[in-house]
Amino acid sequence: MAVWCFGSINIDHFYALEHLPAPGETLAAQSYRVELGGKGANQSVAAARAGAAVRHLGAVGVDGAKALFELEAAGVECHAVQRLEGATGHAVIMVDQAGENSIIIHAGANREMALAPVLEALADAEPGDMLLIQNETAHQAELAEAAMRKGMQVIYSAAPFDVEAVRAVLPFVSLLVMNAVEAAQMQAALGLRLDEVPVETLVITRGAEGASWLARGQPEIHVPAQPVHVVDTTGAGDCFTGALAAALDASSAPKEAMRFASAAAALQVGCVGTAGAMPRRAEILALIDERR
Repeated sequence: MAVWCFGSINIDHFYALEHLPAPGETLAAQSYRVELGGKGANQSVAAARAGAAVRHLGAVGVDGAKALFELEAAGVECHAVQRLEGATGHAVIMVDQAGENSIIIHAGANREMALAPVLEALADAEPGDMLLIQNETAHQAELAEAAMRKGMQVIYSAAPFDVEAVRAVLPFVSLLVMNAVEAAQMQAALGLRLDEVPVETLVITRGAEGASWLARGQPEIHVPAQPVHVVDTTGAGDCFTGALAAALDASSAPKEAMRFASAAAALQVGCVGTAGAMPRRAEILALIDERR
């Protein structure tokens, strides 16, 4: 089987700071670097390094050649990525000494891509393949519906949280992944308890408190977070989701897949960076074996 990821491709500009700026405050950066990012690219790289065959659907602008090179170098197939005029999506990411971050995103090509070529590329997918989607592109609901009609499993990261996007996509979702803040936002916006959310499975990540798998009619599965020294939390949720998809695509049982994803995220937050910090399958398995 294969993991298809329809998602953003960004150029991330990182600024290391002593602390995150207060309103009106000007700070000198301690360091600066540029990396591949975007929730879609992050999840594609995470899934590929975790062992899945990954095909990315998305778009870059005229400045996107390096981003595509890095995706392909990570093992992600990119032949269906659209090349557009204008700018590739980008993000400004500020990270403090505790590893916490604040992020500003410009969508660029991620919101400008045409729907028809994406649907045409998805025609090669097989029943049982997985589709990863997030909220940083156009056409999420259309892709989710097309994937579900093909018998694919649709994994939706409802981030950045957008209630209208959630309403549009939820009818076509197999597995919804949210962090605790996003889950609270969804409950408040939709007026639903977690057990009333109309999806087969809901996964909630809670940082240092671990993650929960909530499947309709089944006991909750809770996996604790792996103890780790946190260097940079940017992309941790994407790492978890990509690794989870790779494990499920390899037919792992839910608890095993959650442990695998938790270990991947622990390794990722112990490093600097986003897509470039995604761990490889051997590293993830080694950590799991070490902490049994």
